[in-house]
Amino acid sequence: MTTRLVLLADTHLPLRAKALPQEVWDAVEAADLVVHAGDWVSEDLLNELQERSKSLLACWGNNDGPGLRARLPEIAHAVVGDVRLAVVHETGTAKGRETRMEQAFPETDLLIFGHSHIPWDSTAPGGLRLLNPGSPRDRRRQPFCTYMTAEISGRTVDVELKRLPLRSTPGARPGSSH
Repeated sequence: MTTRLVLLADTHLPLRAKALPQEVWDAVEAADLVVHAGDWVSEDLLNELQERSKSLLACWGNNDGPGLRARLPEIAHAVVGDVRLAVVHETGTAKGRETRMEQAFPETDLLIFGHSHIPWDSTAPGGLRLLNPGSPRDRRRQPFCTYMTAEISGRTVDVELKRLPLRSTPGARPGSSH
C-alpha cells in the first residue's frame, strides 16, 4: 500500500500571505496525510487543514502563540507504512544537522522540519532522512515558494519538491524574513 503525503512548513498565514495557493489545496485534498512542521501563526489554517485533509500530523513553531501550542505538540510522531516519522520545527544550524538530529531522534527514519524556509533533503550517516519542504508563502532568499509531496510504500520514501509559480503567491513579500 502506498501512502501519499503533502509536506508543509512556515505558512505564516495571514502575515506573509492571505491564503495558500490552490495548487497546495488540491494536493492537500488528494493526500492521505498532510504534515505541517510549524509556524502557522494563526489557528485558522490549522482549522481549515483539519477540515480539508484526510489526516494531519503537525507541530508548533517558534512563531506560534499559546492557542496553537495548546493544540499541537512540539514534536509529532507517526508510523506510515514501515517508516517512523517525526515532525519538529527547528533543528538548528545546517552545519552538523544530520549528526545532531540522528542523535536527537534515534528511533526515527524520517524527520520533517521547517524554520529556515529553505528546502532540504539529506540523509544522515546512520540512515535518518531529513526533509524541509521550504515555505509555500514566504520564499525569503529562495527563487521559489515550495512544498513537498511524498509517497511511502513499506520502507521506501519517494519525495518531490514542488515549486510554486511566483504569480501564485499574491500577498507574499519576496525576500521577506522574520
